[in-house]
Amino acid sequence: MKYLWVVGITVVLLTSCSLQRIALKTTTGLFAYGVEALYAEPDLELAKTAIASNLKLLEGFHRADPNNKELLLFLTQGYASYSLAFLEDTDPKRASAFYLRARDYGFQLLQKSSPFKKGIPQTEAEFKEKLTRLKKSDVPALFWAAFAWSGWINLNRDKPQAVFDLNIVKAMMNRVLELDEGYFFGGAHLFWGSILGSIPPMLGGNPEKAKQHFQRALELSDGKFLMTFVYYARFYAAPTLNEELFDSLLDKVISAKQDILPNYELMTSLAKQKARWLATQKEELF
Repeated sequence: MKYLWVVGITVVLLTSCSLQRIALKTTTGLFAYGVEALYAEPDLELAKTAIASNLKLLEGFHRADPNNKELLLFLTQGYASYSLAFLEDTDPKRASAFYLRARDYGFQLLQKSSPFKKGIPQTEAEFKEKLTRLKKSDVPALFWAAFAWSGWINLNRDKPQAVFDLNIVKAMMNRVLELDEGYFFGGAHLFWGSILGSIPPMLGGNPEKAKQHFQRALELSDGKFLMTFVYYARFYAAPTLNEELFDSLLDKVISAKQDILPNYELMTSLAKQKARWLATQKEELF
């Protein structure tokens, strides 16, 4: 009887675990639809509230299923996007903290790939060597981890650690370009355009190369991903004092139709908001 009792308890526990895994897998699939719905939401305030609550819910599911790659990607992308959209311009301290949280989730996701399965290397040389062994299927994890890390660096340029980290992020974004330059509307090109355009030439900046990256990103998105125009204006037109181009780029964003990029209305709304804000900074920039 004791043996049967133990067997019965074991069966119940195993069944319970199996049901939990099935439930988590099903819920993760539903979250994918939720992410799509958020990207399609044009109202920034509604999106801000929804993303914040959903991120905490995702973290709860992540604790229950820490090896779930989809959950890790949602968390990496979610915290990085939330920081960019709603914190970077108004609360850089909180944005920095969330960028690092996103990066760390991205690191956890990278460790699911073969090159990083033993952990994130502490040396730059070893990190870069492992990047060469990543595959195209690793691009989402690589891009969003690098995006989050670069967001923190941008807000902490006065810190020595940011200068050191930038070399690694550059290598990560270079690898994204090698594997899939069109990922997320040419996001790696936006990174390079911003870096090369914001740094003085004497320190390694290159306005013309920055322009080439922005133009390539526009080609990859057929000119529909409006954030490219915003970054183009901020990190090329303004530093080169091209006032006419600056105005033209921002006008394109502000006057564009809300549905120019179907299913990404949130990014369109965000680009319009940032374009309007950037236009108010024109006197300081020029």
